[in-house]
Amino acid sequence: MAITYNNLYLDIRQQFLRAGLPDPTLESRELVCCASGKSREELSRDGRLYVPDSVEQQVRRLAQRHLDGEPVAYLIGEWEFYGLPLDISESVLIPRPDTEVLVDRALACIKTLDEPRVLDLCAGSGCIGLAIAKNAPGCHTVLGELDEGALRVCRQNIRRNDLTGRVVSLQLDAREKPPAHLGEFDCIVSNPPYIPDGDIAGLDVSVRDYEPHLALKGGADGLDFYRDITRLWTAALRVGGRLLFEVGIGQADQVLRIMRSVGFGDLEITPDLNGIPRVVEGVLHKEL
Repeated sequence: MAITYNNLYLDIRQQFLRAGLPDPTLESRELVCCASGKSREELSRDGRLYVPDSVEQQVRRLAQRHLDGEPVAYLIGEWEFYGLPLDISESVLIPRPDTEVLVDRALACIKTLDEPRVLDLCAGSGCIGLAIAKNAPGCHTVLGELDEGALRVCRQNIRRNDLTGRVVSLQLDAREKPPAHLGEFDCIVSNPPYIPDGDIAGLDVSVRDYEPHLALKGGADGLDFYRDITRLWTAALRVGGRLLFEVGIGQADQVLRIMRSVGFGDLEITPDLNGIPRVVEGVLHKEL
């Protein structure tokens, strides 16, 4: 039986609601838009039109894959972060709203600087560095990432957001010393892998079975990257520059102590919108 776009969307939304999925309205709309090739505005405009059988079948296939655990962002190949449209693949983590507070804090740090240099280390999709660059027109940003697949996504997102002139992507290993030619930055931001290795098996299926483990595993206690970045990458941070980390639940105090132990000062912890301590930052007062 023929079905309208609006009724198909409502049908899928109801399935997601019954399954207890966290954002059934957004996810059902995105799947119908993807399968039909329509924008959100076009979907709203065409809500009373009938859906071709092939499109309905594709929507229902995508919906079932999502019900089986596959994230919508990977199904449609894109996601939005800080107002920016981003290409997404299974080589990168899906950007999350919790991370936007890291962008907020970085923008507050560089707002008074003239043409600041920013490094987004462990960049993944590039979402953090790109959001900073888009909202701080004078800044120049490097997206540093080790994985080749993630670097491809970074390059796509630089072009997609018209930031080719001010953002570059480089293959950088966060657990090795920065190359000398990189120079110094006014601000280094990082959302590194921070899940303890032993916790990976217990993660939600949508994360455990689909998101890249390379971007999740942070060592036995989840803090390996914080130790290495704090110890090694101060060489790429100017005196007076700021290092900002996203941290996992329960890690803020430990990361603060790691930063303090090597001489960072003016340390701050900022919660996310749910009140969870999410960003730890500090100022480099002298060369370490």
